[in-house]
Amino acid sequence: MKKLLTTSVLVIGTVCSAYAADMRMPAYKSPAPVAPPPPSWTGCYVDGGGGYGLWNIDHNFQGNANIGGLTSSQSTSGGRGAFGIVGGGCDYQFTNAWVVGLFADYEFMNLHRNLEELGTAGNEKEKSAWGVGGRVGYLVTPNVYTYFDGGYTQTRFDQVNFSLNFTPFTPFSSIPGHTYNGWFLGGGTEISLSGFFGLPLPPGLFLRNEYRFSTYNSAALPVTLAGAPGTVIGNENLKPYVQTIWTALVYRFNWTGH
Repeated sequence: MKKLLTTSVLVIGTVCSAYAADMRMPAYKSPAPVAPPPPSWTGCYVDGGGGYGLWNIDHNFQGNANIGGLTSSQSTSGGRGAFGIVGGGCDYQFTNAWVVGLFADYEFMNLHRNLEELGTAGNEKEKSAWGVGGRVGYLVTPNVYTYFDGGYTQTRFDQVNFSLNFTPFTPFSSIPGHTYNGWFLGGGTEISLSGFFGLPLPPGLFLRNEYRFSTYNSAALPVTLAGAPGTVIGNENLKPYVQTIWTALVYRFNWTGH
């Protein structure tokens, strides 16, 4: 009896040991990493870049009846060229996907072309412009912003000095330089460059592309005779329209995106 009991105990112990040896310890799984919070577009920035622009001006000239008749003409002139732009602003993200902001910028311009009318020709040049406004847009992704903007703008056109077509180097008349007031509408995109193509760029660096259309109030300016500034030979009514497209680098001071 004792021998049978001893044998049974040994058999059971051997089986249990073999079963225990075949059992595997459960693998330890670390907890899933917590996703970082999405970046916030709330904050301020500075930007700088350049682009290409073109303008059209509607002209309506009315000659002075007191010095030679009622000569009049209507025409449209156009200029184009490159420009540089600097600016800054602040944005506020008020939902997960919508952002609003205020901004200001200044453009250094060289948009020009010859103006020809009534047998004369002169260089017409847009020298500079600035604007202040607001924008509203939607986050396509946490790092890509599309927007529309609009606001108030001023632009400066230089004086136009005319010469007769058959005496191109002899001054004949001029239209004074003038600062025009107006408004603009535009739109664009802003994209984070952090990690772009694996480049080690600062986290607050962005690339902005924008198109802008500006229209300005008309102005009636005197056309004076060269050598006799007080002699007005007519009045010219001018109304400019300007289109620009540009690219700029933007640096956001408090960007914590990824």
